[in-house]
Amino acid sequence: MTRTIDFYFDFISPFSYLAQLKLPEIARRNNCEVNYWPMDIPEAKIAAGNYGPSNREVVPKIKVMMADLERWAKHYEVPLSFPESFDCGDWNCAVLFARDEGKAEAFVTDAYRRIWGEGIDPRDRKELRACAETAGLDPDKLVDFVDSTIGQNEYRKARAQAIQRGVFGAPLMFVNDQIFWGNDRLDFLEEYLRSRQ
Repeated sequence: MTRTIDFYFDFISPFSYLAQLKLPEIARRNNCEVNYWPMDIPEAKIAAGNYGPSNREVVPKIKVMMADLERWAKHYEVPLSFPESFDCGDWNCAVLFARDEGKAEAFVTDAYRRIWGEGIDPRDRKELRACAETAGLDPDKLVDFVDSTIGQNEYRKARAQAIQRGVFGAPLMFVNDQIFWGNDRLDFLEEYLRSRQ
């Protein structure tokens, strides 16, 4: 029986970009499937009682975080470029369309490559359409879903479900009753999966 890793992420999260680079191969090695669940980090933080400023607003913290991101990108041998904006709601919503079409991994992987690998502007609908096409999705249908009341309601439900489950940040992975928070917890995640085979 295939096991499930519930992966909660927000495209504004560079650490989720890093986690996505490794998570699919970890899942395959351990006979697991990744369930992709978009969420909204600022919304989840507030729901969890974290009313503090974003990392970008704390100068000493962002300095250390930037150094960490550069180290991880070098370690993984991948590019890292901050996007032109952090307006990623449409991309998060689009994941739900990709999930329904069985193309979530392909869409999320290419979306992160564009947003954090190339530093594109997530507000650019041409990029969203190109990502859909690369993932094997119909760009018109994906954009129609994102712009529809149905799509926005589905995204609202996904965010509410994440909050109800206790999601407070990203990346966050659930396996059974275990929670693994952060790209730097992937070794612990795999260790847990191997111990339960």
